[in-house]
Amino acid sequence: MQSILSVQNISKSYGSIQALKGVSLEVPEGSVFGILGPNGSGKTTMLGILLDVLKADGGSYQWFGGIPAQDARRQIGSLLETPNFYHYLSATDNLDIAAAIKQRGKDDKQRVLELVGLWQRKDSKFQTYSLGMKQRLAIASALLGNPKVLVLDEPTNGLDPAGIAEIRELIRRLSNEGITIIMASHLLDEVERVCTHMAILKQGSLLVHGTVDEVLNDEDLVEVAATNNDHLKTVLEAMHGVKNIKRLNGSLQVSFTTAIAPEQLNKYCFDNGIVLSQLLLKKKSLETKFMELTN
Repeated sequence: MQSILSVQNISKSYGSIQALKGVSLEVPEGSVFGILGPNGSGKTTMLGILLDVLKADGGSYQWFGGIPAQDARRQIGSLLETPNFYHYLSATDNLDIAAAIKQRGKDDKQRVLELVGLWQRKDSKFQTYSLGMKQRLAIASALLGNPKVLVLDEPTNGLDPAGIAEIRELIRRLSNEGITIIMASHLLDEVERVCTHMAILKQGSLLVHGTVDEVLNDEDLVEVAATNNDHLKTVLEAMHGVKNIKRLNGSLQVSFTTAIAPEQLNKYCFDNGIVLSQLLLKKKSLETKFMELTN
């Protein structure tokens, strides 16, 4: 899959605080790419640099294979903070103003309002909209001029469950239209449900990035016990594929680099003179994996 954005070693500091520490990643064309991390991890700073709102201290990035920045910017729609729409104006009137400011998309109002599901409410005043509808109108404004890429910062922030569901469905629909979407979020559930690719930031450092399946692979955990757990631990440490062994009350929790069948582990222990008194296969939850990465 071809990259639509390539980031090389981007760094940014605010005084003594390093907001980004040499971050490098690739965003594939047509993907929904989630930049995930706790508040203060550098997500918004990263988006600001990519949209030329902030200047990086070091490193570089390329949109669309390295075309001039001005040409690239015309192909990117963004929503870094909720636009200041006029409460007493309709959706179409607000989009007229947005198009005039952007100098693009004047004749694009019907297309974008249909895309976000607001065409039937085009003449309603902004103040009559629900929170989810207001956010959809903001995304419609970002879509004026038919950009190839949409950049969203915390698109479901402050929304109720119904509004969150609306925005998730909209992101899926826009992705199906062929738009590449880059979104920052601190919500694992949001990224897991709508993204195809992701990166996890923590205190300005890139911990991991790749497809969602690769990054949030819910690995197998096995709980085992024997008469002598110290001897069992020593034997397991020599086993191929063992990643980590953690002591629990009366048992050991073992993680593996690849999937393992319980009978395979039982045979290995038996062949090494250990009869297991406990063997329990568990799956590590995605939330546990995320907490381990970010904590």
